[in-house]
Amino acid sequence: MKALAVLAAAVVLVAAFVAWQSRPHTVAVPTLSSEPVASGPAAGAGTPVVPPSPSAALLVVAVEGRVPHPGLVRLPAGSRVADALAAAGGALPGTDLSFVNLARKVVDGELIVIGMTPPPGTETGGAVPPGGPAGGPAGGGIVDLNTATAADLDTLPGIGPALPQRILDYRTQHGGFHNVDELRNVSGIGDAKCAEIKDLVTV
Repeated sequence: MKALAVLAAAVVLVAAFVAWQSRPHTVAVPTLSSEPVASGPAAGAGTPVVPPSPSAALLVVAVEGRVPHPGLVRLPAGSRVADALAAAGGALPGTDLSFVNLARKVVDGELIVIGMTPPPGTETGGAVPPGGPAGGPAGGGIVDLNTATAADLDTLPGIGPALPQRILDYRTQHGGFHNVDELRNVSGIGDAKCAEIKDLVTV
């Protein structure tokens, strides 16, 4: 009986060991990325995002006149005439910048003329409003006879110190200019002087 009891106990121990060895084991599963992985033809179906080119934010303007380095300059968007002037080397000594609006923002493709009158018909980009602070030809624009100040008129070639006030007086007395040829009616401006400045003024 004792032998049978010992044998039974041994059988129980062996069975218990076998059952413990065959129990389920926990296996660690690697975490998968939540980002979708493109494969096959669909992988190239989307349009690639191309970062904007740095040159897309640049403005190209021409600076001419009394500057050391006339020509094209490249400026960041939002630059002003002062920045364009600095990029061209600044104004030459003795250049009068009184009627150049250095604070004006430049426009891509425009022409900025410093210290001299551009030839008649020169395209300056239309960025300088006529009759404004830099509305004289020295600032690269056309003078509006109906809005110009005496200082604006004084930038016109051949206009002495007295003629600007006479032009303003005529404008006041006649309710403004209706055409450029009316300049001939201003005392001191004849046909020759009118022909000289008619391409530099407008109404």
